[in-house]
Amino acid sequence: MAAIANPVLRGFSPDPSICRVGDFWYIATSTFEWFPGVQIHRSRDLRSWALAARPLSRPGQLDMRGNPDSGGVWAPCLSHSGGMFWLVYSDMKVVQGAFKEGRNWLSTCESVEGEWSDPVFLNSSGFDASLFHGSDGRRHLVNMVWNHRAGEHPFGGIALQEYCHRRRALVGEPRIVFRGSRFGVTEAPHLYEIGGWHYLLTAEGGTGYGHMATVARSRGIEGPYEIRPGGPLISSRFSPENPFQKAGHGSLAQAACGGWYMAYLMARPIGGDGGYRDKYRQYAGGEGLDRGYCPLGRETSLARVEWRGGWPWVAGGQPAQSAECDLPEHPPEPGPPELDRFEGAELGMQYQTLRIPLGPDMMSLSARPGHLRLFGRESLTSRFAQSHVARRWQSLSFDAAASVAFSPKSPQQMAGIACYYNTQNWTAFYVTFCEGKGRALEVMAADNGEFSSPLSGAEIPVPEGAEYAHLKAEVRGGSYAYLYSFADGAIACAAGEGSGGEGGATGGAISDGGWREVPLRFDSWKLSDDYAKGAAFTGAFAGMFCCDCSGAGLHADFACFLHRER
Repeated sequence: MAAIANPVLRGFSPDPSICRVGDFWYIATSTFEWFPGVQIHRSRDLRSWALAARPLSRPGQLDMRGNPDSGGVWAPCLSHSGGMFWLVYSDMKVVQGAFKEGRNWLSTCESVEGEWSDPVFLNSSGFDASLFHGSDGRRHLVNMVWNHRAGEHPFGGIALQEYCHRRRALVGEPRIVFRGSRFGVTEAPHLYEIGGWHYLLTAEGGTGYGHMATVARSRGIEGPYEIRPGGPLISSRFSPENPFQKAGHGSLAQAACGGWYMAYLMARPIGGDGGYRDKYRQYAGGEGLDRGYCPLGRETSLARVEWRGGWPWVAGGQPAQSAECDLPEHPPEPGPPELDRFEGAELGMQYQTLRIPLGPDMMSLSARPGHLRLFGRESLTSRFAQSHVARRWQSLSFDAAASVAFSPKSPQQMAGIACYYNTQNWTAFYVTFCEGKGRALEVMAADNGEFSSPLSGAEIPVPEGAEYAHLKAEVRGGSYAYLYSFADGAIACAAGEGSGGEGGATGGAISDGGWREVPLRFDSWKLSDDYAKGAAFTGAFAGMFCCDCSGAGLHADFACFLHRER
């Protein structure tokens, strides 16, 4: 049987919570400020995974308007008990300073793909909460506790408290049951009852290159918990040569045949051997963990788990590019199309928006059939109302392109494509209005809050009569460039379909799409947790946006969006 090729979820898919129900395996991952909240992927063989659900799809379940960068949904826990799926998640509202403040919620559904319930409030004492279903029929919430007091470690330990679903509330008093190992920063608790023991799997060492997953056990649920001898269950902290770094924050599930598997987060840095290391060293630091930058964010991999002496073990204690698997293979489910012509009634599940759903006042797929219409709202720095639709970078060799029809009358009106990390780190290539030129193509960049317009004075005029501007980002390893065309068939050509299809302006099709490169290059590594200042836990996205800072709400029509790996 074929092995599992890691990572199984590529591009910004952190904090995996895995569970198996019948023949299907599910992994829920964090989405932070991106809406809908939580992504749940499904597989039958642990090798190929398809996005099955995004359960927090209503403002009543998740209201992130105004949430800070890297706030929002942290560390969901997906479980199944009593014929029902249970989803616990944190919605973080404050992520920097002495306080980390959010609320932990519980939503349920009979099927992953169904309509998830309005959430039940649980507590606010910390984050990374999970729900344990005991063999005695009782349920307990476990979460790390945040300690805001000066001079004390902010990670105050793992708390346990009983949950009563009949009352829809926690009952009794919370109790700290585990303070962590010597590595500290103890978070992401998952509790399991196996062979008469309670096993507590936690993440430690911080979310960067010192990250790890550790295990402790106790005969009783309230402890005391003894730490597994032999060090972390998995980590790349001590293995700088490993191409998979930041390994940790995991969860366990058992196959029907008895084998155990662990889903864990990891990241693939660039810079270690690509000539970028010296450039990165000026930014990275701490414990010599300057191992490159990870624009794809933290991803999800799998490991086979063995039990020895009553403890779980991962071979070598390190992440690996493949994992043994004894499950039969199944044909993979189809993924999203490379070229999306917006012919459906809803956006594809590959797209997300920032903090809020885009209602009919911000987005329409019916106003102009075969187009995604975005009504201009706030800038790419806004934490409230961006008309911005994007999807993850999943490799460092791909093209992202869109055809946009837009008629701005003011420099405050902009529509085009962006490569985006957060409100302070992005680049955008767009149609706008320039005095003396009319419609023109412009570039803007945000670099940790420092803004520039590198084409200023050299904006590219849009030809008279051109309805569409075709805009493309070409990502190639450590850098990327923007290209443009005004020719018929430019996007279809980039998609390998030949000419025609998405609209043009200036005559017949051109065999190479008529693409011209903007004389600028940008660093991929700047769209990463490792470069961004402050709280930074997500990954790079590419997508479409429409901004109208005048408040007029001018719309842009996107005829298609291409995402093609090279």
